[in-house]
Amino acid sequence: MDHVDEIALTGLRVFGHHGVFDHERRDGQEFIVDARLYVDTAAAAASDDVADTVHYGEVAERIAAIVAGEPVNLLETLAQRIADAVLTFAGVRMVAVTVHKPQAPIPLTFSDVSVTIRRGTLFTPAPEEPA
Repeated sequence: MDHVDEIALTGLRVFGHHGVFDHERRDGQEFIVDARLYVDTAAAAASDDVADTVHYGEVAERIAAIVAGEPVNLLETLAQRIADAVLTFAGVRMVAVTVHKPQAPIPLTFSDVSVTIRRGTLFTPAPEEPA
């Protein structure tokens, strides 16, 4: 990969039932997801064809299905599931996923709780020289 470009999807709001407390799983709450996909967009820029890039609408739909799907206890687990799914899209070499839980059950005033993970590799190692 010669280029390291970024496609960012920020502020995706999805209702889910994640958390360690029974009331979180029962009542649910809104989660917000940010995803940064690291790709090479040179082919898409040259062709001006969506088939040559990562379709961010499809990425958003996949993320939303995960957040709205099977409950997990931890934001870390949810972020990992999202990262694993995004890395299956052709051309995605690395992803940074932030999952926000702005209504986390904390009895203090706060703006947000979030977890960010990064998965994948940006660069493919150069092939070894034959002996």
